[in-house]
Amino acid sequence: QVQLVESGGGLVQPGGSLRLSCAASGRIFRINTMGWYRQAPGKQRELVASITRGGNTNYADSVKGRFTISRDNAKNTVYLQMNSLKPEDTAVYYCNADHSNFPGDHRSYWGQGTQVTVSS
Repeated sequence: QVQLVESGGGLVQPGGSLRLSCAASGRIFRINTMGWYRQAPGKQRELVASITRGGNTNYADSVKGRFTISRDNAKNTVYLQMNSLKPEDTAVYYCNADHSNFPGDHRSYWGQGTQVTVSS
């Protein structure tokens, strides 16, 4: 079993910055792609950014140029640096990890979520 714990959310003014962290723990064999998703009230959960084990990244169009995803494989941790935040970035942000116990095995794990509120 793998546990994901997020931190770093909070209240920030428009134009401000926040850095989210997500640390994986438990019985870890191999963590593949890690990502950040968000869900605003009344909306579906959406992908914000993802990063492969090798460092290839993918971003939602709405955050390109403002958010940066990174990871530290030795620490089993993924980060999301969020700059130039907008009110529409307000949501609960969830960390996701694809984990393998053996080659070909893929299991998805989610964190509990961290609230990000962008408001003046």
